Amino acid sequence: MNGFSGTLHRELRLALAGSGEILTLLLFFVITGALVPFAIGPDKVLLARIAPGIVWIAAFLSMLMGLEKLFRPDREDGTLALYRLGELPLWAVIAAKVIVHWLTTALPLLLATPFLALILAMDMESFWRTLLSLLLGTPALAAFGTFGAAVTVAIRRGGLLAPILIAPLCVPVLIFGVGAISPMGGPDQAGAALLFLAALSLISVSLAPFAASLAIDWGEE
Repeated sequence: MNGFSGTLHRELRLALAGSGEILTLLLFFVITGALVPFAIGPDKVLLARIAPGIVWIAAFLSMLMGLEKLFRPDREDGTLALYRLGELPLWAVIAAKVIVHWLTTALPLLLATPFLALILAMDMESFWRTLLSLLLGTPALAAFGTFGAAVTVAIRRGGLLAPILIAPLCVPVLIFGVGAISPMGGPDQAGAALLFLAALSLISVSLAPFAASLAIDWGEE
């Protein structure tokens, strides 16, 4: 546990050292959503109807921005090789990276969601549903992103390939995320969508460290 907490602290400290990247992510998230009203006009009814999809697409695109730096710097300076030879299993190191990736990408997006909700003319009920759906669904996006970064770490310009690989995996998360905010079939559908989001996040976060460690081992052999 001490080794895991030390790794978690190291990864979090390195991630927070690039605070400018977090600010860039926040600006990208808000600007992506803010561009839509300029494109479709000031129709509040239409904005409120499509706001859930806009929020989730903006969140998905924003969380793709940091994938390149999840493993590549460690591979280039030899840290990844030390992780593979260390006492702490590689999957535990990757689990720490998943947690830090969520804390430094998804959590700031949750804090910025009120600004985007205001721009998109969301009502309070939709706003709280949005926060809850992002809270339950973004861990899955973080896990899929970590897996994609691990698969492409040994490939030159793999950061461009990783989003393409994980996009199909993230489609169910986007579908249930939007369904939890604006359910077409009533509150029962919203509750079911939230349960599916939670299940997707639990499964992906549990399996991603093991799958990513296998991908790195195969890529380095």
